Amino acid sequence: MSVLRYLSASLLLSVLVLLPFQGCDVARQATQASNLVNCDFRIRSVENVNLAGVNLQSIRSVTDLSMTDMARIMAGFTAPTFPLSMQVNLEGKNPNTGTAGLNRIDWILFIDDIQMTSGILNRAFTIPPKGTAIVPVEVAFDLKQVLSGKSATAMLNFCLNLAGVGGTPTRFKIKLKPTIVVAGSALRYPGFITINTSYSGK
Repeated sequence: MSVLRYLSASLLLSVLVLLPFQGCDVARQATQASNLVNCDFRIRSVENVNLAGVNLQSIRSVTDLSMTDMARIMAGFTAPTFPLSMQVNLEGKNPNTGTAGLNRIDWILFIDDIQMTSGILNRAFTIPPKGTAIVPVEVAFDLKQVLSGKSATAMLNFCLNLAGVGGTPTRFKIKLKPTIVVAGSALRYPGFITINTSYSGK
């Protein structure tokens, strides 16, 4: 989803006002922040899907599991928590002739339109001019808490094929709230941007 559609006029004005300031670092920060408004994002892939210590990345059905892995999953289900972890790879595309930058992302992850968990990616990254960059987001949560009352089999079936056919995680969406820092001031977007598995086509 294009960031530009959600960018408030006041935030953009705050960035542009800082451009004439003296100091190369401030000018660079402001330029990278300004370039961000034309960038587009998508969920590129999901990898390292792990349930209760069992890697499910290439598992498509329960029959693909070994007896050992099934035993570990059932043991995990009887434990106080039933941990599911994965890496969600976001891809940013920058159409500008200059670098675009971000300093922080607040995120909320949904699978099958169910809110799974949320977190903060508290590090800076840049997207090169006329290029793309992958932003890995490490996700972990207790599946028992999210799918309360479901059986172990139901939870396992929920996890199968999360990476998607051909590596495209169509069951996923993620909401982002980007933050940019210019001259020591953090400027946050006013709302969340919904990111899917394809670019907006802007």
